[in-house]
Amino acid sequence: MRPRNSYFVPAGVTRVKLVIAFDGGAYDGWQRLRHGTGVQQVVEGALTKLFPGGPHLLQGSSRTDAGVHALGLAAHADLPLHARMTPRKLLVSLNAFLPEDIRVLSSTRAPKDFHARFHAVGKEYRYTVWNHAAMNPLLRGRAWHVSTKLDFPAMKRAARLFEGRHDFRSFTANRGGGLEDAVRTLKRCRVTRGGSQLTFAIEGSGFLYRMCRGIVGTLVQLGQGKFGEADIRAMLAAGDRRTGGMSAPAEGLVLWKVRYAKGSGGRRARSRPA
Repeated sequence: MRPRNSYFVPAGVTRVKLVIAFDGGAYDGWQRLRHGTGVQQVVEGALTKLFPGGPHLLQGSSRTDAGVHALGLAAHADLPLHARMTPRKLLVSLNAFLPEDIRVLSSTRAPKDFHARFHAVGKEYRYTVWNHAAMNPLLRGRAWHVSTKLDFPAMKRAARLFEGRHDFRSFTANRGGGLEDAVRTLKRCRVTRGGSQLTFAIEGSGFLYRMCRGIVGTLVQLGQGKFGEADIRAMLAAGDRRTGGMSAPAEGLVLWKVRYAKGSGGRRARSRPA
């Protein structure tokens, strides 16, 4: 089955790939919602102002939870670009219609078969923890404040246990329906420290609902001495959310980057920056 809005771009329009960054604190996630405000509908509203006669629908590479941020969310849209509307002019014009907490970082013409979601081969999330008795006010809304002492070497070792192909059912949240396939592959799960700041880098081909937050929350609890490496292995084997650790708060999480295969539409789209 062909991805929706992937082929047969109508005459007179151009498929455009956008890379979007946003502070998610004021939004109910990326996706368009009936109740609440998603970043997607705000950007679509800006597109409609720029190109009257919409609506102009975006296809995003990822969904994000309420309060989660993004630095490199990719999306595509089919727009009636005229000769004077270069990708750079589109970026500048779009940002003029967007609030300051949402910005288009790049705009490129994409092949007609490019699909931001279905052609993505990997995503990287980063999570920030501030581990100090007092919260850094410059990271308020951008990091999880954990005031208790953490065993960083133990967390660093345990993070590697999540790498590879596993059933991550113990670290996701139930959206109300049965989860048929919870197997995902993580290419990287690493923790680094710089002073009081811990950064979790989690990269994989795909993610479950709140999966990154479940992994980070569990690793922080391990750092507090509540779990050991054997417990992490047991959680991965159990496939039961009741065995996993807590979910970390949303504000520390950032969708850092979306990757596309070499030679794909996404790669070619990036080769002509605005």
